[in-house]
Amino acid sequence: MVANEASREPWRYSTAGISIALRVTPRGGRDDIDGIEQLSDGRSVLKVRVRAIADGGEANKAVLVLLAKSLGVPKSSVKLLSGATSRLKQIAVDGDPARLGETLRQLTSAKSTD
Repeated sequence: MVANEASREPWRYSTAGISIALRVTPRGGRDDIDGIEQLSDGRSVLKVRVRAIADGGEANKAVLVLLAKSLGVPKSSVKLLSGATSRLKQIAVDGDPARLGETLRQLTSAKSTD
């Protein structure tokens, strides 16, 4: 893997798992991961869309369920770190960091648009 590629990944590894920077689209028509996007400030985010509306935490719950299912981890392993009322969120996922990172790469490789 090229160092430049790694720096564009919107997730960071830790001993307990990974943390992922997200940009969420509520009422997006379907629950899906749309790939990786560069923000205007140069940061990378994982684009996620959910059917749920951004009301009373419904979209946040849908995002956590979608990520748990996509990454093959229990819902209890996925936590919202920051951005509860923002489209930009930080999510922590507990588990084997190498496996989680590889799964995210596979989920996003076919969908990323630069």
